[in-house]
Amino acid sequence: MIKIIPNKKKIGAEVKFNLKNLSKRNLATIKKALFEYGMIYFKNQKLNSKLYIKFAKNFGRIDKYPRLKGLSKKYPQITVVQRKITDKGPSFGEQFHTDSIYTKKPPRFTMLLSKLVPKKGRANTEFCSQYLAYKELPNSIKRKFKNIKAKYSSEGPISVTTKERVKEKGKNIKELKSSHKIIKKISTNYSIYCSPGHFVGFSSKIKNQEKLKKFLFNHQIKKKFQFSLPWEKNQLAIWDNRSMLHQATPFKGNRIMHRITIK
Repeated sequence: MIKIIPNKKKIGAEVKFNLKNLSKRNLATIKKALFEYGMIYFKNQKLNSKLYIKFAKNFGRIDKYPRLKGLSKKYPQITVVQRKITDKGPSFGEQFHTDSIYTKKPPRFTMLLSKLVPKKGRANTEFCSQYLAYKELPNSIKRKFKNIKAKYSSEGPISVTTKERVKEKGKNIKELKSSHKIIKKISTNYSIYCSPGHFVGFSSKIKNQEKLKKFLFNHQIKKKFQFSLPWEKNQLAIWDNRSMLHQATPFKGNRIMHRITIK
C-alpha cells in the first residue's frame, strides 16, 4: 500500500512506501505525485548503489555531474555530496539554485539518498516551489519575462560552496555557460526557471536589469513558497529541477549524501 502525505501548502509530499517492492502501478503513482508536488521523499529506504541506480532509471537517463568525479569506477553516476566538520567554507549547495542549469540540457530531476546525517533538523534542505512563485507574479512581470532568457555559469555565486570537494574530486574542466528562458511550461503548468546561484545576467537588453533581478530573486524565495526538509539516515528525496529551487542550510558537522541527476 502506497500513501501520499502532502506537506503544508502542497510544497512537496512524503511517500510512505518501501521502494524495494516497486511495481508499475506504484511507479505511476509516484511520478504523478512528483509532478503535482514538485518534490517527494521516502523515509527508511535501505538501498545499495545498485538498487539506487535501478530505481533512478525509472525516471529517465542518468546524467553525470560535470564538475566532480563519481562515487567509484563501478558507480560513476552517483555524486558524493559531502560536508566535513573540517570544512571552512559554506556547505555544498548553500544558496538557492537549480542543479546544473549552466549546461545546455540541464537535468530534469535530482535524487538525494542520505548516508550520514547529523542530528535531525541540523542539516535540512530547503525547497521553494516555483509553480507557486509563478502564480503570484504580477501579470505585468509575467509578460515582461515571457520570452526573456537568463545567462548562467558554473562559476556563478554558488561555486564557492563546492571548492572543498572540487579540490578533492574535481574534474579538469573549463567554465560551463548556458542561457535558458525564465518562464518554463511543464505540461499544463508554468514555472519560474531561474537559478540565483548560477545567474550572471540577462540575455536580452532590458531596462532596469538590476532592479528586475533583485525583484525576481526576492520573489522566488519568499517564505510562503518554502518547505524545509529534515534529513534522517536512509532517506531519499526526488525533485523536479524545473519547478523547485533548493539549498542546503548552514551547519557544522559531517554529512554524506549520494546524488543522482536525471536528464
